[in-house]
Amino acid sequence: MPRDGFSRKYGKAELASSDASGLGGAASHHARDKVFCGDTILSMNAFWNFFQTLLGLSLQPKDLTFVQISLRGITVFLATLIMVRLGSKRSMAHRTPFDAILLVILASVLSRAINGSAPFLATIGGCAVLVALHRLFALLAFHSHSFGILVKGKPDVIVRDGQCDFPTMRRNHVSIHDLEEDLRLNAHLDEVVQVRLACLERSGEISIIKKNNLTLIVRTPMT
Repeated sequence: MPRDGFSRKYGKAELASSDASGLGGAASHHARDKVFCGDTILSMNAFWNFFQTLLGLSLQPKDLTFVQISLRGITVFLATLIMVRLGSKRSMAHRTPFDAILLVILASVLSRAINGSAPFLATIGGCAVLVALHRLFALLAFHSHSFGILVKGKPDVIVRDGQCDFPTMRRNHVSIHDLEEDLRLNAHLDEVVQVRLACLERSGEISIIKKNNLTLIVRTPMT
């Protein structure tokens, strides 16, 4: 009996020691995690402070230096390049006002990020949203012809079998002199009667099909 009592006491002592050791190890591991997290936060804060100073994110536009404006321009250029590459290739072709509007807005808004008249990161983020929206609309237009007409418009026939559609030309601000000029300069034709079909496309260009079925694309200056 005394030995059994001693064994039970010794076993309990070992168990208590093991529990204490386990708790100590867990506490030590937790302390190391806290130190690691603290170091990570400090490193991130240091990087952010360096980035903020480098680009002058907390400065007024008049206080920006040449170097800071140059670095802002480089950053905006790289960010825009990534956005355009991730977006639709057709946006760079100015094929429709739908595409041209995106580039005009990007140029206008991103320039404000460079000169400091708008928040830097928020401006780039807003432009990324616009690029994503343009890509979404292009995808919807691909699957829905009605939606494509809504956002891109539709072509108009202005000449058919040598006869001009003057109401359509008037509505699109294309004069007979504009048409004749394009025929001479780009289609190498001297008379409208030589045209089988001419359409004012959604891009603002005029596609001309001559009576020998040769198709040419000519640019028309809008008045």
